Amino acid sequence: MRKNNQDGFTLVELLVVIAIIGVLAALLLPTLSRSKQKAQRVQCVNNVRQLGLTLQQFVGDNAVYPLGGNPEFLKSGGYADHQTSWETALQGILNKADPVRSPTASEARTKGVWHCSSAPRPSSIPAEQGYFSYAYNVYGLSTQSDSLGLGGHYFWHEGPAKSMSPPVKDSEVVNPSGMIAIGDSFEGGNGVIIDGRSFLWRTSNLQDYFGSTTRSYSRHQGKANLFFCDGHVESPTLKSLFEDTSDAALARWNRDHLPHRERLQP
Repeated sequence: MRKNNQDGFTLVELLVVIAIIGVLAALLLPTLSRSKQKAQRVQCVNNVRQLGLTLQQFVGDNAVYPLGGNPEFLKSGGYADHQTSWETALQGILNKADPVRSPTASEARTKGVWHCSSAPRPSSIPAEQGYFSYAYNVYGLSTQSDSLGLGGHYFWHEGPAKSMSPPVKDSEVVNPSGMIAIGDSFEGGNGVIIDGRSFLWRTSNLQDYFGSTTRSYSRHQGKANLFFCDGHVESPTLKSLFEDTSDAALARWNRDHLPHRERLQP
């Protein structure tokens, strides 16, 4: 007897093909995920570098670092080049326009070079709470009224007239290659990290904020992208950035390039 011609696949053959495709997909997905994360990290490095170069341009034009916050501008027009904050000061340069008409701080920090695709706004953050990708080393290791960072000589809430002024002179940064300037938006200390803030800060007495520590470690596979005052970029681990207590690690936060170990505790 003649057998009928079989031009299609049998059910068993189809199941085998589907199983093979499933196995291949399972093998490829982690690789694709890692590739996507790497691409996002590269983009973030480019963003940090661009913001850092803009910071250098501001310093080159003014011989001082921008204030972290400048309430005197709204009150009396004080420190006009600094605008209302470090973000609006840099955004004015990025726009190549009149800084007074540059976007507000919240607008500037959520678009273009200010946005890291690895740091989407968490749904758990209250609507009225800002959430930003990048931050400025305003305070250094300061825990008192005076600041060791780049954003001014005093804390906002304790300095004269509630200001961070006067600004830090370029010459006050003892070791530019060892001084953190701008990076991913993290505040950390004692095993806790808070993300989405505009000040890059190593401090104590922090409390986890809606899963911020876990979220921070997942952003760039446990690393942070940092721009230093001399123009180079590094990507240290969050653990080394916020838990390493060696003199070399601590000094990188402070413009006098001293560890100020006494300020690790409140």
